[in-house]
Amino acid sequence: MRDFVELWVYLSATPLFGLTATLVTYVLAQMLYQRAGQAPWANPVLWTVLALAALLGLSGTPYPTYFSGAQFIHFLLGPAVVALAWPLWQRRAQLRRQGAALLAAGLAGGLAAGGSAVAIGWALGLPGDVLRSLAPKSVTAPVAMGIAEQLGGIPALAAVFAVLTGLVGAVSGKYLFDALRIAAWPVRGFALGTASHGIGAARALQVHPEAGAYAGLALGLQVVLASLLMPLVLRLLHLF
Repeated sequence: MRDFVELWVYLSATPLFGLTATLVTYVLAQMLYQRAGQAPWANPVLWTVLALAALLGLSGTPYPTYFSGAQFIHFLLGPAVVALAWPLWQRRAQLRRQGAALLAAGLAGGLAAGGSAVAIGWALGLPGDVLRSLAPKSVTAPVAMGIAEQLGGIPALAAVFAVLTGLVGAVSGKYLFDALRIAAWPVRGFALGTASHGIGAARALQVHPEAGAYAGLALGLQVVLASLLMPLVLRLLHLF
């Protein structure tokens, strides 16, 4: 027990704390996910986030202290997103034939995702800055923060909305697709990537390579379309 306490004191005072806590928690969550037969409710990202939040809260560890170590994993997000291009390259001929349809689906999906969230928030009487932070919820968190800042929203709140959206989609997507009797993997993947960005794409990759490829494509489309069109549309409509 004394050795454990000494180890905790050492790790909590160095950048190794955030790195070690993240890796150990995710490995345990991944083990649970495999034992549960990759059930959506056992999503390792969801349980890792919950476990780390509880750990930081109970230990009184400030987020900057945690992130000083976790930033090494955060850095790998860039190469991981770039790696999503490889499955797309393998299917480039197929994607060329479907280019117009995929673009139209991306536009419709992005409009439905952002528009429905803003409409519900407006109906509930949420303040304008919260609505502007909610609009890019289906775009991956770093881009959502930038868009929210352009719109006059709250970047940190936009990141929270984006992460929650990704987790909800990754956990509930399978049940929704089954209820709607949508069996085609490309359709499932594209819908999941459109609504739930990177977290949804990660879930799609775990389930089926075809779903993962189309989820990565949808993720990229939403980043480009939302970045270009969302600020323009809201300014033209003089919303909020």
